[in-house]
Amino acid sequence: MTMSVDGFVADREGRVGEVMRWYMASGDTELQTGGDDPMTLRMSEASAKHFRELTADLGAVLTGRRTFDTAGGWGGNHAWGPAFVLTHQVPAGWPRPHSSVSFVTDGLASAVRQAKAAAAGKSVGVHGADTIQQLLNAGLLDELALDVAAVILGAGVRLFDNLTGAPAEWGTPTVVAGVGVTHLRYGVRSRGEREAV
Repeated sequence: MTMSVDGFVADREGRVGEVMRWYMASGDTELQTGGDDPMTLRMSEASAKHFRELTADLGAVLTGRRTFDTAGGWGGNHAWGPAFVLTHQVPAGWPRPHSSVSFVTDGLASAVRQAKAAAAGKSVGVHGADTIQQLLNAGLLDELALDVAAVILGAGVRLFDNLTGAPAEWGTPTVVAGVGVTHLRYGVRSRGEREAV
């Protein structure tokens, strides 16, 4: 998940261009995303190595409706495998034939079960601030990979709003310095693990 230094994943209008700029213009290393709506990413070698390592083990994606809408449904097939969209209502025109996008209307636990089953032993990536918040609150997130973009937005969609388990303590991060971004990976400890330490 990419966020600004001051903790926003999107601006007031829900746009992500400022925080995502490092994907497109932080270096000369090109990466192709794949999927039905492929993009060419251009980032520093350090960021590209981090990105490859992070995405190589992904077998499915769990995401929220706002992210699905912002991404235009990824053209029907997400680059990282089947996508499970947590939503209250299936959008008009979906599901589509030959699409790997599914809509889960019966709650977070069901979405997690479906995504894990589809990932077949690989990791499940997560998109969206609200979805990440729900997973953190439910104790269902094992790792948090944050890309902190070197930009301050001042307002917008915050990644860490609405958390019920704060204060929270995570493991020591791995840190990769990119160009215009710092990549952090934290192991997320459950409340019981924190109390036992």
